[in-house]
Amino acid sequence: MADIAQAALDVARARLAERASQVEWIVGDARWLRLREPVDLWHDRAVFHFLTEPADQEEYLSTLRANLAPGGHVVLATFGSQGPTRCSGLPVQRYDVAGLVERVGAGFELLRGFERRHVTPAGAPQDFTHVVLRRLPADA
Repeated sequence: MADIAQAALDVARARLAERASQVEWIVGDARWLRLREPVDLWHDRAVFHFLTEPADQEEYLSTLRANLAPGGHVVLATFGSQGPTRCSGLPVQRYDVAGLVERVGAGFELLRGFERRHVTPAGAPQDFTHVVLRRLPADA
């Protein structure tokens, strides 16, 4: 499991209790993360939408491609096209399903895409876009 924040990893590790030893814990920025071997699943809930600059998005997508095995799956959630324009005081990039798939780019097959309204603990609605993609083999 990778996260930019050690504190977030500590919480996840504590939740897993004795099973935490089965996980490799990595502190790192998703734009430059390089794993020892490709993974079969890349799950991102609410990181990509904070990358509002095209150069940062490209770094992230380059990292995704470098670390995801062919045939591997991407589960990606971002703020939806009607979602907030800012979160935690930071600007965000909003996507609909088609826009998110287009931004991820060639080499991926859309398996499922949908938009869903999430209600925060404070009661505020937030629209999210979710996609499940499969990385195509290099010769596809």
